[in-house]
Amino acid sequence: MEATELQRLVAAISEEILVRVKPPQISDSAPSPLTADAPCKTCATCPHQNVESCARHTREVVTAGAARVSSCCPVAHVDPSIARLIDHTILKPEATRGDILRLCREAREHCFASVCVNPFWVSAVAAELAGSGVGVCTVVGFPLGANTTGIKRAEAESALRDGATEVDMVINIGALRSGEYDTVGSDIQQVVEVSHRGGAILKTILETALLDDNQKAIACALARMAGADFVKTSTGFGPAGATVHDVALMRLVVGPEMGVKAAGGIRTLDDLRKMVEAGATRIGASASVKIVEAASA
Repeated sequence: MEATELQRLVAAISEEILVRVKPPQISDSAPSPLTADAPCKTCATCPHQNVESCARHTREVVTAGAARVSSCCPVAHVDPSIARLIDHTILKPEATRGDILRLCREAREHCFASVCVNPFWVSAVAAELAGSGVGVCTVVGFPLGANTTGIKRAEAESALRDGATEVDMVINIGALRSGEYDTVGSDIQQVVEVSHRGGAILKTILETALLDDNQKAIACALARMAGADFVKTSTGFGPAGATVHDVALMRLVVGPEMGVKAAGGIRTLDDLRKMVEAGATRIGASASVKIVEAASA
């Protein structure tokens, strides 16, 4: 597709989406229909008030439509069918081999859906999780998205050889903001091709805090056209995380077929409920220390 034709297409898509997303606007402070009118008698004094550490709360989110829930902490009192929805993640640069192996042990114990780590650790995670049924997820072009397409392809190919089954790729944010949509679309498409050829799914990270609504809509349209499996709000390393507005906009653009992951700044059950109501099918949580402390209180 010619660059000018692509620009016209994505502009038309984004214009239509922005018209549709305004009436009615979903407010970050709007009450969610998933929020009970009265406090739960069973959980009123329960320390496990976050979805990752309370089986009842997790089931509520799953019932509402979440396909997977992400966490950086161990899950307490959650049955295996719930734990299978959770991506167990550690992307901090200071993470040690001991941290990675601990994460894998927790994933095996609780039967998490996947363990998500930086590329260096993929082979270790794949070996540790062999035969467990837990997936291996890694990141590409992370966290800036400013690598060349060739480097991103090489990263994905290396990760697949090492045993990755899911690839989270940061889009070329600078090119998107420059209006170079053909570059962004090709960048995504080439990593999609590598990932799918290796049997892995591809999630595109937009870093929504750096984009305006028009750019978010265009990025989602490009990811959909390129064949990506998910769009994701944030890396967790940007200036801000997910918002209800962003998730709703992303869902409108990609439709019901693609996955939408809300990540960054989701610290309470109420936050999670709002994101699911807005259209998220995976939720990334970040309040790991508080959750662990609450679970052990």
